[in-house]
Amino acid sequence: MVYYERREYLDAQAVFASERMQTLLREAEQVAASDATVLITGESGSGKEIVARAIHHHSVRRPKSWVDINCTALPEHLLESELFGYERGAFSGADTAKPGLFELANHGTLFLDEIGDLDPRLQVKLLRILDGAAFYRLGGVRKVNVDVRLVTATNQDLRGAAEAGKFRFDLYHRLSQVCLSVPPLRERPEDVIPLAVHFLEQRKPGTRLSREVMDVFAAHSWPGNVRELRNVVIRASVFAQHQEITLENLPEELRHRNFQTNLVRLSVIGEAERTAITQVLLETGGHQVQAAQKLGISRRTLQRKIKSYGIQLQRAVSVAV
Repeated sequence: MVYYERREYLDAQAVFASERMQTLLREAEQVAASDATVLITGESGSGKEIVARAIHHHSVRRPKSWVDINCTALPEHLLESELFGYERGAFSGADTAKPGLFELANHGTLFLDEIGDLDPRLQVKLLRILDGAAFYRLGGVRKVNVDVRLVTATNQDLRGAAEAGKFRFDLYHRLSQVCLSVPPLRERPEDVIPLAVHFLEQRKPGTRLSREVMDVFAAHSWPGNVRELRNVVIRASVFAQHQEITLENLPEELRHRNFQTNLVRLSVIGEAERTAITQVLLETGGHQVQAAQKLGISRRTLQRKIKSYGIQLQRAVSVAV
């Protein structure tokens, strides 16, 4: 049985067993009580959006709108119109007026993912809004005022980008009133199996992970984080013919990595065993019966291992016949 916590934030589920994620979500709940802007950092696929949703879930803005967008999902000109809206006739194809995401999120929370990729011109506009300034829709003549809690996320070193002149320093400071960092999956291995079980329950209820698969999952570094784990589990569930996910259902690269890991493990164990046998034989003057007794194995097993490891002791003074 795998024990873990499961919490739901805006129809998205957070699944975890590690102390680090427990601490992080407690911090998100504390931050939610304020109206400070929050910058969430972490590798791609580590779960930054879950933390953002937790902040909105615990805030007084929870009954109001939650609006989210990935800043890399649209080209600059489309992103601007999505964020700030436009009036009819503002550009070719603008047949009707459309409110932007800031307006849709009024009195609620707006989550901007991958904020580090925001165009410099939009950075200026965003900074003005954060400073309380009203804005115009594209093609508009009437200013729009909004009351929005802004939460952003990035997989980049935003401070480093600001120091290098690739991101506005004043905007960085405005966005990072509170910073929360999501650890990569490799730094919270306790969460791997609970997450895998959770994804499997969603995809193919009643199916379990074999012991060998759990060992592979626990040993893998998961460079793609939670997203990679979910994709592996979904793929395995598709190919599983019975009610158990086995090694054969895993991607070839994971099976190959498991084989290499086992080879390394066996190599380490073998070298340690060879050293132990050699040391005991030296201590007993090469007497195999005494050595086997000290090692807790039979004489025949000892002889087989001496041959297998190619152990030769020049200092042996006797060998039992």
